[in-house]
Parts: sequence; structure tokens; C-alpha cells
Amino acid sequence: MALNKVLRRAKIKRRIRKKVFGTAVLPRLSVFRSNKQIYAQLIDDLSGKTIVSAGSLKEKSAQEGNKINQASVVGKMIAEKAKNVGITTVVFDRNGYLYHGRVRSLADAAREGGLKF
Repeated sequence: MALNKVLRRAKIKRRIRKKVFGTAVLPRLSVFRSNKQIYAQLIDDLSGKTIVSAGSLKEKSAQEGNKINQASVVGKMIAEKAKNVGITTVVFDRNGYLYHGRVRSLADAAREGGLKF
């Protein structure tokens, strides 16, 4: 049976989330991308709380350029906010998206900003 795009992503997401788990010391860097925006957040799964978040909709600097450039700005912002809170290492959750394009750009920029994963 052929899966549509949403069901396929949900299946991949379940498979990823079986293995990827965030704590307060080692939070999960979760990425969500819509058609126009991209968001990232650091999540402590033990308490179910978001530690820090960043998104292309919130920042004026992320509104300029193409969507891949927006993703890299969001990656730098999430790395900077994580450093301010004292987090240097995270586990990356691509949230069912392919590690390609905007997701890869965000991850590379977060690494350049000082996050390790």
C-alpha cells in the first residue's frame, strides 16, 4: 500500500523517536519545517518542557534571503540561545524530514554556532 506524504513522515518520525531521547543535560534538538518557515527547539523529554526555541518567523534577520539561508540563521540563533543557557551538546531530531536542504542547513549552522551532535 502506498503511503501519502504525511503518513510516511509519521512512520519515519516514530522510528526516529524510539532512539532519540532528550534530557536536561543532553536535550533533543527538534526541527519543524513548514512550507514557508522553519523552527527549532531544545526539548527536555523527562520533564516534557521546551528549554529554548528559535524560528524564522520570530526574527527579522531570518526573513531575508531564500529558505536555506533562513534555516542557517535559525541554526545560529538556536546555538546562541543554547550557549546562553549553558548547553553545548544535544541530540538531533530531524523529525521525519530528510537530512537535506533546510534541515541540513540548520544543523550545519548550529554546529558552527558551537553545538555538538
